[in-house]
Amino acid sequence: MAKSPGENGPRSPAAGGSLSGTRESLSPGPEAVASDELSSLGSDSEANGFAERRIDKFGFIVGSQGAEGALEEVPLEVLRQRESKWLDMLNNWDKWMAKKHKKELDMSPGDSKWLDVIERDLHRQFPFHEMFVSRGGHGQQDLFRVLKAYTLYRPEEGYCQAQAPIAAVLLMHMPAEQAFWCLVQICEKYLPGYYSEKLEAIQLDGEILFSLLQKVSPVAHKHLSRQKIDPLLYMTEWFMCAFARTLPWSSVLRVWDMFFCEGVKIIFRVGLVLLKHALGSPEKLKACQGQYETIERLRSLSPKIMQEAFLVQEVVELPVTERQIEREHLIQLRRWQETRGELQCRPLPRLHGAKAILEAEPGPRPTLQPSPSIRLPPDALLPGSKGKPKPSRKIHKEQKEQQNQEAASGQLDKTPVPTQAKVAVAAGDACPPQDVPLKDPVHLAPAPQDSAPLDSAHHCSQESLTSQESEDTYL
Repeated sequence: MAKSPGENGPRSPAAGGSLSGTRESLSPGPEAVASDELSSLGSDSEANGFAERRIDKFGFIVGSQGAEGALEEVPLEVLRQRESKWLDMLNNWDKWMAKKHKKELDMSPGDSKWLDVIERDLHRQFPFHEMFVSRGGHGQQDLFRVLKAYTLYRPEEGYCQAQAPIAAVLLMHMPAEQAFWCLVQICEKYLPGYYSEKLEAIQLDGEILFSLLQKVSPVAHKHLSRQKIDPLLYMTEWFMCAFARTLPWSSVLRVWDMFFCEGVKIIFRVGLVLLKHALGSPEKLKACQGQYETIERLRSLSPKIMQEAFLVQEVVELPVTERQIEREHLIQLRRWQETRGELQCRPLPRLHGAKAILEAEPGPRPTLQPSPSIRLPPDALLPGSKGKPKPSRKIHKEQKEQQNQEAASGQLDKTPVPTQAKVAVAAGDACPPQDVPLKDPVHLAPAPQDSAPLDSAHHCSQESLTSQESEDTYL
């Protein structure tokens, strides 16, 4: 990869395939393609014969396994508030991706030990998403590049199959280079040791999850204990893929937002919520009399408990803290050492979210410039406005009078008005110029560099979120 996205600012952040993490020694695969200008952003659906099919707002082919049915529309004002909050948080986030490396990882041919197994996994990652629908298309090419680069960056770890869906989700939202650096941070700081050869870290977290379940849902805990169901049988894919293969896509995106901000406790909370609502009452256990029925229940969860609004509310309200997780981690680690000896892989301590990462690696960070992704046609109405938008006659009249006065005095400047000036002039209009993205009125004029954050109440990368603050941020 060419360089760390810290120089430009990061963008925030299947079917088949075993998640056992076993490794295979195979021969070299094809060379990764070059520049990021051709990476990640676009569609392969037309190239693969899906030109006439409709694509949902997440990029999945309508009617496919990954696509979602009718969803409750989120008001535009709420979407814009969420976007402003994340822009503010990201301005203080990308420092931990500010490392610089030469363009070696992308240009290197890669280790033949991993290339073929990576290539065989490509078509399994979200095959009904427009980026990955075409074999050998740009989405699969970028996914190959990212995963190959990681095996070169961390040769002692190599490749684990659960990394592929993580990288694929990142590629849906950012170029390949930034997706690579985000994958590095997930593997090193958010989920350290998850993708190592022996999968010891995920086994420890399985025991932590099961212990926490006893407090959250004693009924579910007792049932799983009585059935002697190992946590690895149901939580491995959940945790290693950060629920990307489990939840509806709108819920995946909300969970990932919270995960990036607050760390692995969000993954634990989601798992606990699913277990509680799937197995947490005698009525729900009537159809789960044996191991097979119980595991099937956890593999085919009720859509209601995975629905975005319900799940996020439950996750926010669940009182599981970083301190509880770390305390339980020490307990389970001692038990592991007493029964199995020392860990063969000793990963770095995990960092619980953006605040912990910032504190661990202080340093200067470039400021992200707001570039809203929510755009409307120029004749659209702003929220709360009524009737057809009309330009402000008063402003246009004042502009013309000023131009006439300048022309009379020989001071008329024939230089075209820059876009920013157009934005400032249009601040009182219901509709901005066509070449300017729709923004809230407070954001129309460019703010000075030393101005206050967009919303200091949600400056979560500087202070830990309380339960109420979390609820305000995510809901």
